Formats: sequence, structure tokens, C-alpha cells
Amino acid sequence: MSVTLNRTTQQTILRLVMLTAGTLIWVVSVVVFMAPFNIAPAGVSGVAVLLNYLFDTPIGLVVLLGNIPIQIFAYRMLGGWRTVASTVYCVVLFSLVTDWATPLFPPQGVSDNVLLNALFGGVVGGVGAGLIYKAGGTAGGTSTLARIFQHRFGLPLSTVYLYSNIVVVGAAGLVFGWEGALYAIVALGVEGATSDYLLEGPSVVRMGLIVTDHPDTVAQAIMHMMGRGVTSWQATGMYTGHERTMLFVTVARFQIDQLRQIVAFTDPHAFVVIAQGHVAYGEGFMRPGGSLDELMAGKRKD
Repeated sequence: MSVTLNRTTQQTILRLVMLTAGTLIWVVSVVVFMAPFNIAPAGVSGVAVLLNYLFDTPIGLVVLLGNIPIQIFAYRMLGGWRTVASTVYCVVLFSLVTDWATPLFPPQGVSDNVLLNALFGGVVGGVGAGLIYKAGGTAGGTSTLARIFQHRFGLPLSTVYLYSNIVVVGAAGLVFGWEGALYAIVALGVEGATSDYLLEGPSVVRMGLIVTDHPDTVAQAIMHMMGRGVTSWQATGMYTGHERTMLFVTVARFQIDQLRQIVAFTDPHAFVVIAQGHVAYGEGFMRPGGSLDELMAGKRKD
């Protein structure tokens, strides 16, 4: 029993550390890179930057007030405060630290180049958002709305997030000019790519699908020369009606050329498709992390 409690406590502490670190990095993205150059970030924080430019309102306070109705809506739609507790923590911490830290940083930012600030603001913001998502929270605002619509109506998260932020980018164009809107789009795209990279990891594996009339020869060559396992199944060509064999193999990215050469040598008439994968778990690749207890604990929280 004590082991389970200790493990749960460690997971809770790690989750809190990731939420805190992600939020503080998110603050740096807005305060250092975005706001000084009137680059509107995604969601409510982007609206806060616009209002700060127009009326000199505190960015953190606007983010907090803007998230109140959204989080109440999330509470009703997602089934309780436990679901939105992590997001509320991130939003409150962001709001307090942003308004406290803004006077501590140079008002002109760290560079006079607006494009550099949009790029680095997107990268830093993506790292912060990725840590928050990895810990099971969201950055609030449009991220929470996207989760609600995905949960209740089955809409893709990326679609809801994109459409809601188009409104913010359009407002940035009206306030800052269309060049400002373009910088906002750059920052938004870089942020999304960075957070996806942090969540999913680098694309380091490739999958080979090989349709061949000589499956034993091709498979033996791959297994002997590359040390990779091969799976086969029978397939029927719908145009010719001929029975052929399809081989499936997963290789590292640097092994693609070797795989092509082996297939070309053993069966020049084989049909080969190389597909991209993010990561592979199992023999010869990474070992899956975590445990069934952790998975079930996360499922109960959702």
C-alpha cells in the first residue's frame, strides 16, 4: 500500500513541476518575445496583448478574467473541477507571474528583429505548452474550448484550435496591421510544431511495406543484413487478381538506403512504400515506459 502511495505522490509532484515549469516558460514567451513587439499569441493571451496595446490593460489580469467563463463552461461540459483543475492552476499562475514579471524585463525585448522574436516566441511558447499538455493540463482559453468541443462533439482538436485562433489573428491584423497578423501566424505555426515535437518526439523510424513475389528471399536478406524482424501476410492485387505477399519492416531512418538496396537486389520488381513513424517500441527499439497502474490512474482522472 505504501509503495502505491509513494508512486502516486511522486507522479503528482512531477506533474505539478511540469505544469509550473511549462507555465513559467509560457510567461517568458509572452513577456520577452511577443508583447514587446505586438505579436499576438494564440487564444486569450493574444486578446490580452491586443487590449494591452489599445488600452494598456495588464496582460495577466485580462487572461485571468477571460478564462473565468471558459473554465466555468469547461466545468459544466467536462464533468467537474477535477478535469479543469490543472488548467485553472496554469492560468492563475500565468496571470500572477506575468503582471509581476513584466516590469523586470526590458520593454524593448531582447532583439530589434520582429521575425526573430516571432520565431523564438513560438519556440519558447511551444516548449511551455508542450510541458503543460504532457502533464495533462492545457494553457486555457482556446485550448480548453478545443478540448470541450472534441470531448462533446467529436471535433478534431486541431480544427477547433485553428478556427478559434483565426479570429485572434484577424483581430491582430486590424489592430497591428496585416504584417503584424503575418508575424502572429508565424509564431502560431512554430509554437504548434514545437509543442507537437515535444509531445510526440522526433520522427526517427521508417516503415517499409514491400509487395513481392519472392518474400522468403527478401525477408531473409533483410533479417540477415539489417538485423530487423519482418512480418508477412498475403495480399491480392485488385487489378490483376494475383496473389502476392506483403512484407512489413520497421527500420531506423539512416537504414532507408540499405533497405532499398536490399529489396532492389533480391527482387527488382518489388513494389516498395516507405512510411514515416515517430517512434517504435519493442525488440530492437525503445522500451515502452510507464505501467498499467499509471495508465489506469490517468484514465480515472479523465
